Amino acid sequence: MDIAAITAHVEGLGGVLTLAPREGDGTPELAWGDLFFYYAPDGVLPPGQPFATVVTKDYPDDTGSRLDRPGAFRVNIAAGRTAYRAHVGHDPGEEDQDVDPAAEDTVLPHPVYGPLGWLAVVNPGPATEETVRALLRTAHGLARARRDRRGTGASEE
Repeated sequence: MDIAAITAHVEGLGGVLTLAPREGDGTPELAWGDLFFYYAPDGVLPPGQPFATVVTKDYPDDTGSRLDRPGAFRVNIAAGRTAYRAHVGHDPGEEDQDVDPAAEDTVLPHPVYGPLGWLAVVNPGPATEETVRALLRTAHGLARARRDRRGTGASEE
């Protein structure tokens, strides 16, 4: 599963605003080349965090996934507490033992945002492709429900 397939899947869920920072657009250089997915059917950037991201490099506080390797990237998904528990075996915030954040094609707690219920997959492949698709649908649904609860717009079918 490559970045284009992830992007197509997420955007196909409907109501998604994709931010793709690039040189010259006023975004910090550190974010260039990464993708940030928001539920925003009106096209207006909502408050808060995206429901999923794709990162293509190490960040200063996040080097464990070793994304400095050629072709490496990580999809990060805010799929919620229930999905987190189902894939990790415990609630967010509980300590993770013996987790290699660079393991490929494996659903893992996000190395930084795991305590907040985020999951991550480095270089998703055959073992995780369907799971990643399902987790992205779940995260999109949760983001949509948050927007609906806030009353910031009607749901889009």
